[in-house]
Amino acid sequence: MSDIQEPAPIDLPEGLWSQPSVDTSALDGLDEVEAVQLINTPAKFVYDYTPGIARTRFLRAIAEKRLVGQRCPETGMVYVPPSGVSPISGLPTLEEVELGLDGTVVSYCIVNLDFTGNAQEIPYVSALILVDGSDIPIYGLVREIPTDEVRTGLRLKSVWVEPDEMTTSFENIKWWAPNGEPDVPASDLVGYV
Repeated sequence: MSDIQEPAPIDLPEGLWSQPSVDTSALDGLDEVEAVQLINTPAKFVYDYTPGIARTRFLRAIAEKRLVGQRCPETGMVYVPPSGVSPISGLPTLEEVELGLDGTVVSYCIVNLDFTGNAQEIPYVSALILVDGSDIPIYGLVREIPTDEVRTGLRLKSVWVEPDEMTTSFENIKWWAPNGEPDVPASDLVGYV
């Protein structure tokens, strides 16, 4: 039996947790009106993003067609995109690591359903890609290969926008495509899924 006692009830001011009564008298005249089945209401979010020092360095590197990460001083894991702090040790990640421009499919999904605002031709592949030199996979589109040929361990190269289109954005990488290298055995990718 527990010695913990429930707290005494608190008297709340009248009406604090109640809703006002709803006047439904106008609804009687709506019997002949067809009910609304669907409403399409456009919405968008506009926000400012302050990337901080680590992400600023990452975004500036990506504008130069480079990928960089940061290494945890305790575990040695390399994070991309870097946040400036290791999520495992909590220590600052001060060592910047130049990463490769190729990677490996760790996991993937073939998308067969269209959704509003989607600019991709259906079907397409969204994948977790382990960039060479990093320990954390990133999301990316896989193209230039039939969707049914994408597989775990597939080696990829990053495909970038034209030089005059480069900005400080992850969207500089248009997609990832097979690079012709042999697959990485799935057993080598177990810790990255």
